[in-house]
Amino acid sequence: MIGQEIIGRFAALLGPKGVITDPEDIAPWLTDWRGRFHGAAAAILQPSSTQEVAAIVSLAAELRVPLVPQGGNTSMVGGATPPQDGSALILSLRRMNRIRSLSPDDNLAICEAGVILSTLHDAAEEAGRRFPLSLGAKGSATIGGLISTNAGGTQVLRHGTVRALVEGLEAVLPDGSILNGLEALKKDNRGYDLKQLLVGAEGTLGIITAASLRLVPAIAARAVAWVGVASPADALALLRLTEARLGDSVEGFEIIADDGLGHVLSHIPGTRCPIETRTPWHVLIEVDHADLSPPSPEERMEAALAEALAQGIATDAAIAANEAQAATFWRLRESLSEAERAQGPALQFDISVPVARMPAFMIDTAAAAERTFPGTTASSFGHLGDGNVHFHVRAPKGTTDGPAWIAADGKAINAFVHDAVAAAGGSISAEHGIGQMKRAELGRLASPARLHALRAIKAAFDPLGLMNPDKLIPRPEEG
Repeated sequence: MIGQEIIGRFAALLGPKGVITDPEDIAPWLTDWRGRFHGAAAAILQPSSTQEVAAIVSLAAELRVPLVPQGGNTSMVGGATPPQDGSALILSLRRMNRIRSLSPDDNLAICEAGVILSTLHDAAEEAGRRFPLSLGAKGSATIGGLISTNAGGTQVLRHGTVRALVEGLEAVLPDGSILNGLEALKKDNRGYDLKQLLVGAEGTLGIITAASLRLVPAIAARAVAWVGVASPADALALLRLTEARLGDSVEGFEIIADDGLGHVLSHIPGTRCPIETRTPWHVLIEVDHADLSPPSPEERMEAALAEALAQGIATDAAIAANEAQAATFWRLRESLSEAERAQGPALQFDISVPVARMPAFMIDTAAAAERTFPGTTASSFGHLGDGNVHFHVRAPKGTTDGPAWIAADGKAINAFVHDAVAAAGGSISAEHGIGQMKRAELGRLASPARLHALRAIKAAFDPLGLMNPDKLIPRPEEG
């Protein structure tokens, strides 16, 4: 545990607002979002500027104090939870929450790490632009954390992950130096792309303090449709048809199993299935236009879906009549995780496979999991356009002690699902990162070349090992 003398050194740098030591105030930040990882920390450091972050990191290097960066603490893999032994301090970026500039002409916003995603959405909308990244935690997730985990969300099909939206970065490296890289240069061949090393590094190579982010034109018109299909294979055929007919205006394409929809309908008040026919699988499609030129998104969507129905790809379909109805369609998709949690203990997997293999994976792996682990039920939903599967294995009915079930069967189920992902040529982490939850599995499954490169980069940037310890990089015994 870190003593008061060390905390006093940091307090002298930051002043009374910069250090939290009250255990009750610290407690909410010691547990991950899912409640699976619990840590300890003697203090939370709260810098208000990049210069204060640099001073903190420099002092931490001098004192050999590990730092765990935090934003909204919405990590799904324990990536922002401090160690249990209290050996690290939490470095919170929440006070650094300014949008330094937002230029419609440049289609660029410069945001500090603590800016909440929904705040950026609102600011961009006021300027006639939008930041094309959205996810369930948009009201608490911060820009720094989203970049550090290379977040995905529902718009990756058209706009890519966060990695594709970052034009520049400002960060404090482990020696306390400041990387000034906010310039949004289209051409820059000065060697290694340092910003892309920091994107997705989960705070293990430095502390992101600000970013230049790409904006796109605001939506002038959109069409949102709910479509019933017989199988994931038909859903993939529908994706290819809509892409061929609607081009790159297809912004969202989500696939949902009917049992998942049923959980939402039974758990979320006021929800109903948008189509009259309950089909084994459902697809949510969004098409967006930046102008009002004809034909409208609704007309184009209607023509594409009529063709899908005629070909037998789709069984039933409904196009939202207005924005309120479109919101209700998306509410069904966004409520899936909450409804799944209400069904009882489960293991959730954020994985990706090649798009062409996703339909078979969703069917075959669920059936294989249920055979291998009798009494469990497995289902999935996901972003079909980018191969991201959210795969759930639920405990047998009547299981009341979720942690005990996970302790008994979790390791075997994890290995089973991840082995299936590896066999399909996929990734054990699509958009949530590795954190501490998947670190050992990364060590087990990653190639020696990948592990060597990860460890070499970490050692070069952070030779003292003080940046977010025990996250992302597998320990030697883990691979």
